[in-house]
Amino acid sequence: MSEHVDVLIVGAGLSGIGAAHHIQDAFPNRSYTVLEARDAIGGTWDLFRYPGVRSDSDMHTLGYRFRPWTEAAAIADGPSILRYVRDTAAEAGIDRRIRYGHRVIGASWCSDEARWTVCAEHDGTMVTLTCGFLYVCGGYYRYDRGYTPEFEGMDEFRGRTVHPQHWPEDLDCTGRRVVVIGSGATAVTLVPALAKTAARVTMLQRSPTYIMSVPTEDALANRLRSLLGPRPAYTVTRWKNVAVGTLIYQLSRRRPDLMRGFIRKQNVAQLPADYAVDIHFNPSYGPWDQRLCLVPDADLFRAIRSGTAQVVTDRIERFTERGLRLASGTELEADIVVTATGLDLLALGGIDFEIDGRPAALADTMAYKGMMLAGFPNFAFTIGYTNASWTLKADLVGEFVCRVLRHMDAHGYDHCVPEPDGAVAARPLLDFQAGYVLRALDRFPKAGSRAPWRLGMNYAQDVLTLRHGRIEDGTMRFTRSAIHGKQLR
Repeated sequence: MSEHVDVLIVGAGLSGIGAAHHIQDAFPNRSYTVLEARDAIGGTWDLFRYPGVRSDSDMHTLGYRFRPWTEAAAIADGPSILRYVRDTAAEAGIDRRIRYGHRVIGASWCSDEARWTVCAEHDGTMVTLTCGFLYVCGGYYRYDRGYTPEFEGMDEFRGRTVHPQHWPEDLDCTGRRVVVIGSGATAVTLVPALAKTAARVTMLQRSPTYIMSVPTEDALANRLRSLLGPRPAYTVTRWKNVAVGTLIYQLSRRRPDLMRGFIRKQNVAQLPADYAVDIHFNPSYGPWDQRLCLVPDADLFRAIRSGTAQVVTDRIERFTERGLRLASGTELEADIVVTATGLDLLALGGIDFEIDGRPAALADTMAYKGMMLAGFPNFAFTIGYTNASWTLKADLVGEFVCRVLRHMDAHGYDHCVPEPDGAVAARPLLDFQAGYVLRALDRFPKAGSRAPWRLGMNYAQDVLTLRHGRIEDGTMRFTRSAIHGKQLR
C-alpha cells in the first residue's frame, strides 16, 4: 500500500517552503508532504557556496509576502537568505513535513481514482506515494551540474578549473591570478568578492551585459520599519520596489535607447576616466532582452577603479598550459579559471509523467497562467518571473492553488484541468534571450498566443488575475470522478 497525502510538494527550496506555508495556512486539516532530492532545506541558496553569493533582487520582493524581511540589507548574501528560508520552515513546522534524499523520478495520473502516483528514489530504493494534488516547486535548472562549453585545450591547462555551481571548499584564491569566464549575475558577484584577496581578477566576457548599481540597504524601507513596524513597512516597500522594477522594465522594452543612455551614464560615472565603456559595458542587444544585472553599492565598478579587477571583452580561442589564448592573440595567464558560463536547464525536475497510462511529454503541452499544464489534472508548478523577483510569482501561484482547492471543496469536484481551444497558437514559455534559456526551450512546455496561456511578466496584473480573477474562466474544467468518495477533502 502506498502512503496517500492530499497535496504532495516537490522541492524544499524558496518556492517549496512558500508553497507548503500557503497550503498549511489555508487548509490546517489537509495532509501534505514535501519531497526534497537533496539533504537540506534551501534549494539554490543551500547549493551555491561561491564567494560573495547573494541575491540579485531586493529581499522585500524576493522575500515571502507572508513573512517580512527585517534585516537592514535589501541585497542580501546567500547565508542570510538561506537562514530566512530555514527559519520560515522551522517557525511554521514545515521542516517536520520534509523527506530529504527523495528524488522524484516519475508521476502517473489516474482519472478513475483522481490521484497521482509518485515514485521517488531514496537510498537506492524506490518509494511510492499517492496524492490528490501534485505541486512541483523544483525550479528550472539541474542541481547536479552547471553548463560549461567545450573549450579546446582544457585538459592542457595546468591550473584549476571550477564551476560556481560546485565551488570546492578547499579552493583558496588568495594571491592567485583568477579569470572568471562570463558576464552574468554570477560573474559580477564573484569578481568583486575574489578581488578582495586574489592577486588579480579578470572578468572575461564574449559580449557585454547591462549592469546597474543599487544600494545594499533600502533607506526608505529601514526608516519605514522604525516608524510603522515590520509588516506595514514591508508591504509599502514591496509595492514601491515592484513599481520601480516595473517602470525600469517597461521603459527598457518601450524606450530602449533612453534606458541604454541612462545605464551608460551611470556606468561612466562609476568607472575610471577614459575607461572603454562602449567596449566593455555597452551590449549589442536592448535592455532587458536579457536579465539586467544589479551590483550592490557599485562593488564591481569599485574593484575596477582600484585596479584589483579588470574586464576583457574577447573570444576564447583555446586553453593553454598557462591560461587562455584569446581570438585577438592575447594570452591571459591564470592560476584558476572559473567558468561562470550559466545553468543547464531542466524542466520540472526531469520527472517522467504519465496521464492515464500514456506518456506525457512536457514539450507537447501548454502552460496555463504560467503555473498549470493543459491535460495535467490536479497539477501546478512554480516558475518565477525573469524580469522581477522569483518569489513574487511563487507566492501568487501558492495563493491560486489554494483558491482552486477551495473551489473544488465547495462544489464537490476532484478533477481540475485547463484545456486550450484550437485558436491558441504556441509560443516559447520563456520569452527571454539568455543563452541558458535558448539552449533548453525545446524541452519545456509552451506558452500560448493569448491569455490565459500567455506567461505574464507583470506582477500587478497577475495579482488581479491570480488573486482576484474568476476560477471558472471557461478554460479550467472541473469534474467529479467515477469514485467520488476519494475526492480531495
